[in-house]
Amino acid sequence: MTGSLVILTGAGISAESGLGTFRDPDGLWAKFDWQALATPEAFAAQPGRVHEFYNARRGNLAAARPHAAHEALARLERDWLARGGDFLLVTQNVDDLHEQAGSQRLIHMHGELKKMRCLGCHSVMEAPLGLGTDTACPRCSQPGFLRPNVVWFGEIPLEMDVIFQALETCTHFAAIGTSGTVYPAAGFSQVAGQAGARLTEINLAETETSPQFHERVSGPASEAVPRWVERILAQT
Repeated sequence: MTGSLVILTGAGISAESGLGTFRDPDGLWAKFDWQALATPEAFAAQPGRVHEFYNARRGNLAAARPHAAHEALARLERDWLARGGDFLLVTQNVDDLHEQAGSQRLIHMHGELKKMRCLGCHSVMEAPLGLGTDTACPRCSQPGFLRPNVVWFGEIPLEMDVIFQALETCTHFAAIGTSGTVYPAAGFSQVAGQAGARLTEINLAETETSPQFHERVSGPASEAVPRWVERILAQT
């Protein structure tokens, strides 16, 4: 029996595609004030400024492409499911690089950059590159109610009930390219470990949660993840 595999990915897996990390010394929150750009209060106070920031990020994402790590995880999903196992990929990233590579069993716990949400009718839709305060909702036709469909500081991540159900029953858990400092994701390894799962961390450097893992794989995601995928498929 292949078992149940849950994978968590963070900004480190997208960095090699040209998208910035967040908490490194040269990361996004070292360059920009998250309190002015990534909170509900910031959006209420200066929605135009927040839209400009996320429009720029969408433009950056439009030029990004998945790399070998994204492709290896898509292959792992296909092979794992074909062998009768359960599989869930949970990403902290708001980019769509996993989808571009072919991943399908995927949860964006922090939302999706290419989508917008209407505060009036609560619809979630594809976002234009130039989303602004005067953009009318395609569903309810009201302007001024659209916001990026991303989870801001102070908001609850998405689909947590599904994620924790998978963690509590998994036999394998891997954390890839994540800092291990932001909760609730930083606690996923502990939940999976209590369920008896085999824990693997793949990262450039050690994190605060590294001591919890049975195995650590060091190196750039584009190199380390394909090697790990080859090994885990050979063992199961």
